[in-house]
Amino acid sequence: MKEKKVKRSKRERNTFSDRAGFIVNIFREMPEKRFTLKLLAAASGGADRAGRDLTKHILDTLLEQGYIESEGKGKYHLSRSRLPRYEGVVDMSASGAMYVQCEALESDVFVHQRNTRNALNGDRVEVVVTRTSRNGALEGEVAKVLERSPRCYAGRVDSVSRTTIVVVPDSRKMPVEIYLSRRRYPDVQEGDKVAVRIAEWREGDSRPTGELVDVLGASGDNDAEMHAILLEYDLPYKFEAAVERAAEAIDGRITERDIAERRDMRDVLTLTIDPADAKDFDDALSVRPIGEGKWEVGVHIADVTHYVTPDSTIDDEAVERGTSVYLVDRTIPMLPERLCNDLCSLRPHEDKLAFSAIFHIDEKGKLSQEWFGRTVIHSDRRFTYEEAQAIIESGKGEFSEAILPLHRLAQTLRKERYRKGAIAFDRREAKFTLDENGRPTGVYFKVQREANQLIEEFMLLANRRVAEFCARAHGKERTMIFRVHDTPNSDKFERFRSFILRFGHIFKSPLAKGNAAAKELNKLLASIKGRPEENVVSTLAIRSMAKAVYTTDNIGHYGLAFPYYTHFTSPIRRYPDMMVHRLLQRYLDGKRSADRDFYETRCTHCSEREVVAAEAERASVKYKMVEFMADKIGEEFDGHISGMNEWGIYVELEDSIIEGMVLMRDIPGDFYQFDEERYEVYGHSTGKLFTIGDKMRIRVKSADLRRRLLDFEYVG
Repeated sequence: MKEKKVKRSKRERNTFSDRAGFIVNIFREMPEKRFTLKLLAAASGGADRAGRDLTKHILDTLLEQGYIESEGKGKYHLSRSRLPRYEGVVDMSASGAMYVQCEALESDVFVHQRNTRNALNGDRVEVVVTRTSRNGALEGEVAKVLERSPRCYAGRVDSVSRTTIVVVPDSRKMPVEIYLSRRRYPDVQEGDKVAVRIAEWREGDSRPTGELVDVLGASGDNDAEMHAILLEYDLPYKFEAAVERAAEAIDGRITERDIAERRDMRDVLTLTIDPADAKDFDDALSVRPIGEGKWEVGVHIADVTHYVTPDSTIDDEAVERGTSVYLVDRTIPMLPERLCNDLCSLRPHEDKLAFSAIFHIDEKGKLSQEWFGRTVIHSDRRFTYEEAQAIIESGKGEFSEAILPLHRLAQTLRKERYRKGAIAFDRREAKFTLDENGRPTGVYFKVQREANQLIEEFMLLANRRVAEFCARAHGKERTMIFRVHDTPNSDKFERFRSFILRFGHIFKSPLAKGNAAAKELNKLLASIKGRPEENVVSTLAIRSMAKAVYTTDNIGHYGLAFPYYTHFTSPIRRYPDMMVHRLLQRYLDGKRSADRDFYETRCTHCSEREVVAAEAERASVKYKMVEFMADKIGEEFDGHISGMNEWGIYVELEDSIIEGMVLMRDIPGDFYQFDEERYEVYGHSTGKLFTIGDKMRIRVKSADLRRRLLDFEYVG
């Protein structure tokens, strides 16, 4: 019986349909491979003449059906029309290869440079998945470009001929030059910094053709370079005329009706405390004693939504921008100047409309009463942080009767916050001093002192109380915008714990213990103050944390140790705060819960815009770093290792944030390699190790302003 079964199975396998099915599966499982007739015949069990003839018949049938294609020389491959296809958006790398991000797939599709069909960063494309590796990574080819990205590219005009202008883009995500027509743009000169948009890139052409959007100025000019950074991140550098006109048309008068509809706080001592170079003042504090050791403290925020209504021209622009952007030398505001520097700026000695959170608080920081609503205020004095700090330190000065109790209450709130598990991240923030042309002349560190903490603590108080009121008042769960911060990623945090052992620091509490873990982290951060590893350890601790985002799904704020938290205090510069103001007023009016899906979509957009703005800000800092070091080629500096990858070692110079790379291949004496698991660079022959925090002396090798790159040489 067994022998007959084997013979029958063999006969079945030799039938046309079974052999064809086996061959079809070979093509499906290896869609990127090219197969010969001989190989397919042998693989399917027919290496003899009869088997090859049957295999040839099968292949001819599959060719006729369009299932496979012949590329000559007796080789066959699966037809691209039979491969899975998806739509997605291109994320390009500096090499010209790309990843296509497809909504229908969990992972991106990698496309080699030779298979991109002239697709560019941000384009919507149809991608064919040609291979899935064992670990699930997808590879493919671009089948066609469905829609060109409308984004602009900034670049330098590298050459001008009789017919052609060649633009070299600044962005690493645009790895090819762009051609412009000399006939269309006769005034463009070599060395100009320009903004261009891709018009077309026909098959067979070596480079795309563009259209000129704007001439930003001369390459190297500060304004031109800052505008170029904004363009690189698809951020606006000016308001359209229609938005400016809408802002100018706003009636800024405060009427008797406005005052009658609000709580009048003009007779309560009110002040603002801001940086010395601040141009807009979007928050103010009022304070007065109310007996029994208690104080009434008012947190007053510019009432932007009184002037900006939903779906208006200005509101639509604010939604699109999502946030103000802070480059090294300028602010790109979310709102036109008429609003942020005039109508909504809480300037001293002027009546202003505000949205306020007013608290009754005792010397122990305990709240006994709170009130939220619209007010009219009158600021009595504008303080800089330095002026307020002088009063805190001396105990005397103008309006010390307001600043000193506010300082005491703020420190009480701060201590209580840390007692409950808030994390005391205090990474040094470096700033550049700039000359009249915007060129950096020095680097200094921004100092956070008690006057800064005074403002910070009352803003945090208002944010958390508004969040809880809107979400839970009267026992009802309502749609609200939260600023959330998830618990740290356990794998990243474990790597951080392992890393700090190198410096002799032991982190005992497991992450799951929450409050205990936060307290131990604070203890660690305090112990490294002033030590060589302070900046590196603080940076790695931050990197182990989750990113804060906006959402309607409240999970609390781990870093601040608040179960409810939102952003209420900066509607001039953040669109989520404007939405929070509208939701707060909606719930004060007793209306039902707002549409959750609408606000969640807006939250996602605002979180994305926040990330883009932060990347642009970092790019401007990087540009100023390189610009500051451009005249220091050949000079030596001491630094420490701040990062590493397969290409090289990042070194941050002492007493600054200036960072450059020492290429691995340039380190003499050995062949060095990066160990990602141990996060160290090691020499194969000598066994010499480099790791985060190690001191290193370097020589400045080159400073590439266009690419914003600093190259260092290893000295010792």
